[in-house]
Amino acid sequence: MSKTLQDLISDDPEHVYTEEELDAIEELDPVMALRLARVQHLAEQQREHQEALAALGGEIDEELVREAIDEARAILAQDGGDIEYVALVEKDVVQVRLKGACVGCPNAVLDLKNVVERLVRMRVPAVRKVENTF
Repeated sequence: MSKTLQDLISDDPEHVYTEEELDAIEELDPVMALRLARVQHLAEQQREHQEALAALGGEIDEELVREAIDEARAILAQDGGDIEYVALVEKDVVQVRLKGACVGCPNAVLDLKNVVERLVRMRVPAVRKVENTF
């Protein structure tokens, strides 16, 4: 007997779908399977973030954040850009100021996410977000 999409979707909001369940859903509705997988991935990231923050006692080592920003500065400087550490806000959000060639650059948003935030979160997993401030 073939299952319908309603048979495969759980009513339990805490349910974690297995790969087999996602594969079965994908056969019926690829978009729904992608959405479920994405939501599960984001929930796992949030859980890991909360665990990392709890392990630190709620405090982020600002010196490690500054070191990661300095590493990002060296990368951005290759194209004439610069970055300045501004503050740690909301316990887990790092504010920086993009400077130099980064100001007005169409790739600045991507560099902030893919270079700066990635470096900071690798060194300090409890950081949730890095944002540019003016």
